[in-house]
Amino acid sequence: MRPDQHRAPRAGAVRADLSGLPTAGQERERRDAGLRQVLRERIAFLRGFIAHPDQVGSVIPSSHVLEQRLVRSARLLRARCVVELGPGTGGTTRAFLRALPATSHLLAIELNGDFAGRLRAEIRDPRLTVVQGSAESIARFLAEQGLPAPDAVISGIPFSTMPREVADRIAAAIAGVLAPGGRFVAYQFRAHVAGYATPYLGAPRRELEVINIPPVRVFTWTRAG
Repeated sequence: MRPDQHRAPRAGAVRADLSGLPTAGQERERRDAGLRQVLRERIAFLRGFIAHPDQVGSVIPSSHVLEQRLVRSARLLRARCVVELGPGTGGTTRAFLRALPATSHLLAIELNGDFAGRLRAEIRDPRLTVVQGSAESIARFLAEQGLPAPDAVISGIPFSTMPREVADRIAAAIAGVLAPGGRFVAYQFRAHVAGYATPYLGAPRRELEVINIPPVRVFTWTRAG
């Protein structure tokens, strides 16, 4: 063994080995960009709530813990087609896209024009299609995009603030498009959605996510078959 085999590597070689790692400045910039994104989302969410309190379920976007509970409840890791009702500023949408397979498709239906435009501009993912309109038209939107029956429909729209006849039509429309064995997951502050969806899909599984402001109820239905 030659004595120089135990020598420390040259400084240039060390720099070359570490050249692919982010610097402290890059890490700080990445963290600051993430914080700015969160702040923009919260401001947009608050503005949307003030402008249309009947359409926006909360003044604060969903927590990361709630997002992950929705991913698990809807079984997104193996879903092919998913519909999100009321994506808002896109926090949940981004979480769903991170979980979905590369060959899947996410159709986001947003009633608020400002939110819909923001989603189209900020989330560039070929798996995502954003349409503006009512959740009542879920069947038409799926047909227009040439999408199959969804494996999951995830809803954050506030069933407790909409007219009863509208809420009933939305629940019926969701039940009508779900694939056999598909799941309808609704996260709500109140339990009104259960009264509308249960006649079409049976009794749901009920959970409470306390790591969210405020705590939120999560209802999960599975279509027979």
